[in-house]
Amino acid sequence: MEVLLQQLVNGLSLGSIYALVALGYTMVYGIIKLINFAHCDIYMIGAYLGYFCMTSLGLSFFPSLLIAMAGSMVLGVLIEKIAYKPLRNAARISLLITAIGMSLFLEYGTMFFVSPKVRTYPALSGFMTKSFHLGNVLITMQQIVILATTVVLMLALQYIVRYTRSGKAMRAVALDKDAAQLMGIDVDRTISITFAIGSALAGAAGVLVGVYYNTINPLMGATPGLKAFVAAVFGGIGLIPGAMLGGYFIGIVEVLVAGYGNSMYRDAVVFAILILILILKPAGLLGKNVGEKV
Repeated sequence: MEVLLQQLVNGLSLGSIYALVALGYTMVYGIIKLINFAHCDIYMIGAYLGYFCMTSLGLSFFPSLLIAMAGSMVLGVLIEKIAYKPLRNAARISLLITAIGMSLFLEYGTMFFVSPKVRTYPALSGFMTKSFHLGNVLITMQQIVILATTVVLMLALQYIVRYTRSGKAMRAVALDKDAAQLMGIDVDRTISITFAIGSALAGAAGVLVGVYYNTINPLMGATPGLKAFVAAVFGGIGLIPGAMLGGYFIGIVEVLVAGYGNSMYRDAVVFAILILILILKPAGLLGKNVGEKV
């Protein structure tokens, strides 16, 4: 039982990171029906921004987290304005190819400027080094901070989406972009805000994963990005609660497979779950099948 509880604690920490990245995927898809493959590399850029803040500027964890979120937010908006906005009315395949190209550009551009070598996050100090025992279950302060940060960001996102003017505009554009524009909503501004919020969450996830695993590299976003996409599809792509549910589910499944089976199979199990979901419930656990007029 202690082993199971320990794995669940580890799964919640990992799932928090997946959930933050999955939220960005699902928000952008909900607005413009685009799978933004560059999103996983914004997560990587956030990890590097946090790293340089801690090493070069000597900042502590929380200021570095905020700067990484701000930098990722700016990058997300720039990507939307430069790469996606000119293709807003183009065929969907054009947007998809552009997203893949932007992902590769960010990965190898980062590799060019900072080199491909693996970098190690600086050791944390103070209360971040503490740990607690609940029976035989070890809970580190890093895990508590990761979970608490994720919960705070998710609550803030829910507040923005449900109770702010921008959030109401996002929901209107997601429901019917043309009708929202006729009602006076600035669709371009709303899309930019969506990219900004999603990118900020990805940047936060990058810093959290750097703190949790201690190492970062320019290609670190590829596999976690795909898993976060699986999480978004699992919960119901375009649904914020679905992204949260999917992120935690994938994180827990991954650590359980590694803990009770073979860690070599954890990625295979995650993608097998995606295949099963697409076969059995293509709209995801919380999604609903909607008919299209033809």
